[in-house]
Amino acid sequence: MRKSVDLVNQVANAEPDAVMECVHAVMHLFRAQQYRVLLGAAHELTHMDSKVLGFFAHHPGATQSDLAAHSGRDKGQLARLIGGLKERGLLQAQADEEDRRTVRLSLTPQGRASQQALQRQGRRVANTAVAGLSAEERAQLVALLRRVRSNLERG
Repeated sequence: MRKSVDLVNQVANAEPDAVMECVHAVMHLFRAQQYRVLLGAAHELTHMDSKVLGFFAHHPGATQSDLAAHSGRDKGQLARLIGGLKERGLLQAQADEEDRRTVRLSLTPQGRASQQALQRQGRRVANTAVAGLSAEERAQLVALLRRVRSNLERG
């Protein structure tokens, strides 16, 4: 017996909650495929671990306070994340030469390698995600998502 196709129920649901569920599903798939590159590696990273490494990759010598100001995250949560990254040898701390109470953080060579692997895989996954979309379609999608983000930031 052949399965019938219900075309009426295949129309995309454009309700606000369906839009946000789709955005969530896309990001979940993106992150899962991005982090797959580190599965079984010496240093498996969480999303927040990679965000911290990314910050210090772009701001070597920054402090935990700098990260807190940039991210808006709780200082206690960041202290735990930083501590774990230091224990795994991905992040190193050094006292500031002018003020020994200030601790400057930077990536270790292993941390830099992990961060670079995530970036490379992220670019591969992003290219896969937008395959078949024209430059105009990608620009339209970015514009629409920026409007959604702006709405949420104002909200």
